[in-house]
Amino acid sequence: MQIPDETLQEIVEGQTKIIVPKKSLTDKVPPKEPAFFNPKAKVSRDFSIIAYGAFLKKFKGPKIFLEGLSGLGVRGLRVANELQMDKVIINDLNPSALKLAEYSAQLNDLKNIEYSEMEVCRFLSKYSTKGERGSIVDIDPFGSPSQFFDCCLRATMHGGILSITATDLQVLNGLYQSACKRKYGGVPIRAEYGNEMAIRLILGCLRMVAGRIGIEIVPIFAESNMHYYRTYVRVLIRQDQKENIGYIIHCKSCGHRKIVLEQINECELCDSKLNIGGPLWIDKIFDKEFVNDMILKLPELSVGKVCEKTLQKCLVESEMPGIYFTLDEIASKMKASPPKLEDAIINLQKNGYLASSTSFNPTGFRTNANINEIISVFSDQPVNPKQT
Repeated sequence: MQIPDETLQEIVEGQTKIIVPKKSLTDKVPPKEPAFFNPKAKVSRDFSIIAYGAFLKKFKGPKIFLEGLSGLGVRGLRVANELQMDKVIINDLNPSALKLAEYSAQLNDLKNIEYSEMEVCRFLSKYSTKGERGSIVDIDPFGSPSQFFDCCLRATMHGGILSITATDLQVLNGLYQSACKRKYGGVPIRAEYGNEMAIRLILGCLRMVAGRIGIEIVPIFAESNMHYYRTYVRVLIRQDQKENIGYIIHCKSCGHRKIVLEQINECELCDSKLNIGGPLWIDKIFDKEFVNDMILKLPELSVGKVCEKTLQKCLVESEMPGIYFTLDEIASKMKASPPKLEDAIINLQKNGYLASSTSFNPTGFRTNANINEIISVFSDQPVNPKQT
C-alpha cells in the first residue's frame, strides 16, 4: 500500500507499522495538524503494551479495548496488532487522525479494530452498560484527565483495567495550587518527590469519584516521565471500604515527611509548622504480583530495554513505604557530597531499615527511616533518640 501523502512517513513502533506526519519526527514540538503524534511517548506506549499484555494473560472475560482520545491511534493499533484482543475501538474527534489510523491498520492487515468520531464522554457512555464495557479503557488527554474520570470508570468492566495519563504537570506539582484543588480536590506541596505526590493526587481524585458511584479502584502500576504521569488501576464494581485517602505532611525546616490519615500541624522531629498536601491516595501505588507479571511478559514483546530496568525497581519498591528521599537533599542537609545510591541503600539495610531505589527518581530511595535516622546512617554517627 502506498503512503497517501508526501508529508507522511511510515515508521515501526514495537511490531506495528504506523503512518505519521513527517514533521512530528523532526519538529521540537510535534504539530497538531493533520494529527498529533509524539515520538517521545514511545516508552509510555511500551509500558501500556506490557501492562495490558500481562493483564490479558490472566483475564477470562471478553477482551475489548476502548481508547477515548486516540490521536493517530498508535496505542490502539499496537494493542490490536501485538496483543490478543477480541475488539479494539479507537475514538477521536479529529477525522484526519482516524483516517491515518485506518491506513495504518491496513498496513498491518488488522481486522479487529473499529473507529469512532465522538466527544470522549459520549463515546465512553455508549459503552457503559453491562455487556458493552471495555476490559481495558485508556485515556490520554492534553492536560488534566479529571473531567473524564466518571465516564471512564463507568465504561470499565468489573475486573478490568483503567489507565489514565495526566500532562498538566505544573498544576500537579504545585505551581497553581487553586487549579489543582479545583481539578483534583487536593493541593500538592512543592517538594523533591513532587511526581509521587502528583500521582497520589490523581489516584485520590479518581478514588473519590469511584467511591461516589460505588466502584473500588486498586492501583497496580504507575510511571513518571518528565512530560506526563500515568496510572493503571484495576476497577471493581463494589463499594470500597478501605481508609485510603489522607495527607502527606512535610516539614520544610528539617525535611521530615510522612503519609498520615489525619492532618498534623506540628513536626514530630523539630516542632516546626508542617506543610500539608492532599487529600490524596495514601495506599500502595504498585501491585507486586502485577509488576512481576509485567516482567514475565517482557520476552514476548518488542519494547525498549529501559522498561525492564524500570520494572525491576517497581517490583522492589512495591513493598516499600510511600514518599521517597533523594541523595541530593540528604547531602544538602549534611553539607557533604552524596553517597552512591547502592551504598546508601546497603548502609540503611545494614542498620536494620527497609530501603530500596525508586522508579520515580534516578537518585531517589525509599526507606522506613526518618530523615534524622538517614543522616545518622550516612554520617556513621549514632542517632540521638530525642531526634526521632
